[in-house]
Amino acid sequence: MQGFAVVLILIGVGLATAKFLPAKRQAISTGLTPLIFYITNPALMFILLADADLGLVLGVFTPIALLTAALTGALFAVVSRVLFKTPAHNLPAAAMSTSYVNAGNIGIPLALYAVGSTTPAVSVLIAQLLVIAPAYLCMFALTSRKLSPDSQELPLGTTIIKSVANPVTVATAIGAGFSFFNLRLPEVIHAPLDMLGNASIPLLLMAFGMSLYGQKPLSENEGRPEVLLASAFKVVVMPLIAWLLGDLIFGLKSVELMGVVVMAALPTAQNVLLFSQQFSLKPTIPREVILASTFLSIPVALLATFLLS
Repeated sequence: MQGFAVVLILIGVGLATAKFLPAKRQAISTGLTPLIFYITNPALMFILLADADLGLVLGVFTPIALLTAALTGALFAVVSRVLFKTPAHNLPAAAMSTSYVNAGNIGIPLALYAVGSTTPAVSVLIAQLLVIAPAYLCMFALTSRKLSPDSQELPLGTTIIKSVANPVTVATAIGAGFSFFNLRLPEVIHAPLDMLGNASIPLLLMAFGMSLYGQKPLSENEGRPEVLLASAFKVVVMPLIAWLLGDLIFGLKSVELMGVVVMAALPTAQNVLLFSQQFSLKPTIPREVILASTFLSIPVALLATFLLS
């Protein structure tokens, strides 16, 4: 509950900033997205991975996280396309909002409180940052390329490389390399990187809170069915898939199984909104699903902890 409360308070700070500083709102909002994407988020990912024990986190938890995210996103895309005829350019961001969880600022304290270890959360971060995010970012880049005539001047290979070789993924890979080879930066460099990384989560949450100002949940008719379906997939279907995979396929029991399910029950990460804005995609579905899942995932995570502990 404390982990969720911290998140909601920081979102509230962003919302209050947008409300009480109307003259500065646009400048702050415009500056936050590139600051987070290019500087603070890469620093955070490097520090998390460089300080992690890869041998411990790359065991059973990371494959389950990969399979759970892939199955949830793919199943949502099929159902949404069949039921609602969702336009292809809206599917990548919507699918990512169903399967990309807030493993950083919520997952780590929640895993520590519920499981007694941050291993499940760090495993999800590795799966998301090294595999899931690059895959979705390729889809975002291709979608943005189709929607924007100017971007079509770039060769297709260049577009894909630019989307995969983004600052967050590169920093994550470098951090994993540092962990694998047991390297460590000098403290004079590690300390400022750690400070920048610590700024990423509150800035992300504030940016999300600012994006909520003036928005009414489900006020737009376009995309409303997809928002409801994506929210249901995030808070119900994804934890169920994680439970089935962990129990029936990987044979996890007790605390390990609870860790897998609780991580899948986490709300959608604010990075999904950040990525969609970075690629100039319509942010309605990710924004609405982030908001809905932030509240709905609280009882789901608590119920999973109660039933599986």
